Amino acid sequence: MSNKITIIIFDDHNLIAEMWSELINSDPRFSVLSICNDTSEKSMEIVKNKRPDVVIMDINIMPISGIDATKLIKKGSPGSKIIGVSMHNQPSFAKRMLKNGALGYVTKNSQKSEMFDAITSVIEGKIFICKEIQENLAKQVFEDDELPDISKLSEREIDVLKRIKDGMSSKEIAEVLFLSSRTVEVHRSNILKKLNLKNTASLLKFIHNSSLDI
Repeated sequence: MSNKITIIIFDDHNLIAEMWSELINSDPRFSVLSICNDTSEKSMEIVKNKRPDVVIMDINIMPISGIDATKLIKKGSPGSKIIGVSMHNQPSFAKRMLKNGALGYVTKNSQKSEMFDAITSVIEGKIFICKEIQENLAKQVFEDDELPDISKLSEREIDVLKRIKDGMSSKEIAEVLFLSSRTVEVHRSNILKKLNLKNTASLLKFIHNSSLDI
């Protein structure tokens, strides 16, 4: 048992976290020590006290994003190797995770084998990036124009962007997110500024032409 690679999973969706745990524990090489559904101070203490070999971190977790929590974990448990997990398939998110101390990044479209490969790779001190991110990174290399970087957006701005992608009006977005229409308009304006886009038409074109997965 002591030779097993120990793991703590961070994911705010309990069912998903439990599925990951069962999947990982099915491999005799691994042992999941705990599941954390948030990045509260209590959860950070669990990592600090248990000092797992690997932390699997959902980047969209709260109250601290997985990207920022990665820095805290590296301070509290420097020996733990961190793998970022997300629905986002934009290379910019993987870059930010690695910059903050993670060694791996997989998307939720990844195969089980990729997660297992990620765990064994980071344990050896190697960087692991899943195939989906590698392919999208290769696409960007061959594009003439630099793609807008959605990792600049806040979580709330990404929530608004999701609804814009679904074709919702500002009024509909306001109702769904329990915001005022004016607040939604401010978010829309900030999204355009951060992505360096001129108007909603250029934003919709960007969403349509990119492999944006939000």
